[in-house]
Amino acid sequence: MQEVPTGGQGSLGFFATRRRWQVALLLSLVTAIGSIDRQAMAVTAARVKEAFGLDAVHYGQLGFAFLGAYAVGQLLSGPFVARLGTRLSLAWAAGLWSLAAMAHALATGFTGLLVARAALGLTEGPNYPTAMRVVAEWFPRSERSLAAGWVSAGTGLGLILAPLLAGGLAVAYGWQAAFVVPGIFGLLWVVYWRRFYRAPEDFPGLTSAERAIALADRHGEAAPVVGSFAAQWQAWRKHLHRRETWGLILSRFVGDGAYYFFAFWLPLYLQTERGFSILSVMWVGMVPFLFADIGSLLGGWTGQKLIQRGWSVNRSRKTMIWAGSIGALVAFPAASVDSWVLALVLVSLAIGSIQWKTASNFPLAADLYPAQDVAAVWGLSGAAGSLGGALFQLGVGALVANYGYPAAFAVASSLCIVQALIISVMVPRVEPLH
Repeated sequence: MQEVPTGGQGSLGFFATRRRWQVALLLSLVTAIGSIDRQAMAVTAARVKEAFGLDAVHYGQLGFAFLGAYAVGQLLSGPFVARLGTRLSLAWAAGLWSLAAMAHALATGFTGLLVARAALGLTEGPNYPTAMRVVAEWFPRSERSLAAGWVSAGTGLGLILAPLLAGGLAVAYGWQAAFVVPGIFGLLWVVYWRRFYRAPEDFPGLTSAERAIALADRHGEAAPVVGSFAAQWQAWRKHLHRRETWGLILSRFVGDGAYYFFAFWLPLYLQTERGFSILSVMWVGMVPFLFADIGSLLGGWTGQKLIQRGWSVNRSRKTMIWAGSIGALVAFPAASVDSWVLALVLVSLAIGSIQWKTASNFPLAADLYPAQDVAAVWGLSGAAGSLGGALFQLGVGALVANYGYPAAFAVASSLCIVQALIISVMVPRVEPLH
């Protein structure tokens, strides 16, 4: 394949090849909005629990409802994206999950909350699979870890902003406002995305140099086209016989629960176990997720630099995944230390490490499979991750109720090591599969 310059090298430079990074920024933004939508429950958890008389087990069931439906949404995202294409599928998903977020304000009891959480999870499901297909369409392999880092940084950005936005709205206008306002932001994003986004083959005004960069690592296949549901089922059957596919599925099933634990339970933990008010959580609760964004972007940048300096994609991805997995272990004693400052530092470093790992873990489907199959395969692995996370939410509820938070922190911090082991064994080489 003929070499093409990359955005960070040669005479083009970043600003001459800026369109694909604008696309990455939009993906990061919508992921941030979705993150705020889901995190509004965690930020307002103490008030919602009081309003509806909920306990830790109920809260775990709400987490299960979201993640269980999120798994289904990701599982169906491959056919969804194949039928509508990346532009329309992400617009529909973002619009529907924004409405689902706003529907939380209409709940009058636990059942209503459960339905709203499930609807939010189902409609958010296509976000990451679609985003990873966009990354596969727009970015060469050397840049995918950084592009994926931008996308996952959107999750961290949402978690940073959620305590400020959702917490402030809840204090000023009631907990319902924490769900309504972010939903409006999502609908505004949809309008802009529909006007701006096109695939690189059809993007107006795209330079020939940047189009060549976008098409450089398509495994030699034709440009992705809108397919049928039957074609996507065929793609699943085609790839499910590969050990690499099962490696991605099992690794996500085991490992994703760690991040979901910190995202869903940390604000509640700070309020119930460390004595923080919702106003205090607005400021203190954003610190770990600032580290999450630093981990996402720094991990993506480091992975890109390693490849540009001659490391193979296989060596770079696995080194970064192992480094982040080992770093996540620092959260093991977080719930047992006396100082809330030390606990916050340990959790922040752990979440940053998880996102460092994620920046190299999420591009694996794009590294291994043709671009037109990325959403389908990513949806399978993402669904497994959400299902594992959903089951872990029930487990966390039981652990907290029976053994306290130290047990939950210990288990959560160990999951990433098992994930790294699965990837090392079942994905022996990170290279295009034929």
